[in-house]
Amino acid sequence: MPTQVTSPTTCIVRGTHTRKGRTEAVAPGATAARHLHYGRIILDAFDAPVRFATEDRETGFICLRGAATVRTGDASFALGRYDAAYVPRESSVEITPGPDGCDLAEIAAPVSTRHPAQFVSFADVRKDPTLHVDTGGPTAKRDLNVLIGKNVKASRIMAGITFSQPGNWTSWPPHEHATMLEEAYLYIDMPAPTFGIQLVYTNPQEPEVATIVREGDVVLMPAGYHPNVAAPGGSINFVWMMAANREDADRQYGVVNVQPEFAALGSGLDAAREQK
Repeated sequence: MPTQVTSPTTCIVRGTHTRKGRTEAVAPGATAARHLHYGRIILDAFDAPVRFATEDRETGFICLRGAATVRTGDASFALGRYDAAYVPRESSVEITPGPDGCDLAEIAAPVSTRHPAQFVSFADVRKDPTLHVDTGGPTAKRDLNVLIGKNVKASRIMAGITFSQPGNWTSWPPHEHATMLEEAYLYIDMPAPTFGIQLVYTNPQEPEVATIVREGDVVLMPAGYHPNVAAPGGSINFVWMMAANREDADRQYGVVNVQPEFAALGSGLDAAREQK
């Protein structure tokens, strides 16, 4: 597998929440992604439904604001805030906005296997201790929610949402999983002037990426450790999205390499790993 370049040019995409309709912000070739695709579907209440085909990609949708109905084949899913849906490759999709419009994150990757369409209720995730985990020590507290993991039959993609405590670090201790998974963070629910700082590095002395992140920004992690921190008084919150390098075999959440200097702290993902 070719090595992807970790640099600000290939790993940072700004303001992906500002354009209406269906847009794509992350794709192989244009960014450091190998398999991962990310886009946004933002519709007002009376906009016409958006229709498209998934082609060779399995696709996940996460409702970030408003509500939407996702139709595919004989299945129809009503998504509220933070609910998710999985749609297989070679499917037709129709997205209809709810009465207050909708804002969906679209996460996809090419796969060879076709799995059933599936719905994930955020309320149900919150009740499952293997999908909803409060983790982290002092100054690194966060609320981790696995939306598309072992609970969803898929071949490459995984996704969820992490909410930090104000001013805290997340993805701590620093870890990496590049031999199995590529990842990207989409920063959400960070109203101005809230911001955070995201690091991505293979060399702790000279981070390849060290950047301020705000609402709608995306940072890709093709390789390297990737901790982040919220500015005082605000939280750093993000949708994390992953694509396995090898279909099925590498689709394992929580299997990480902790930066050696911090290995004694554990990964902070032990409870979530139990569901894998």
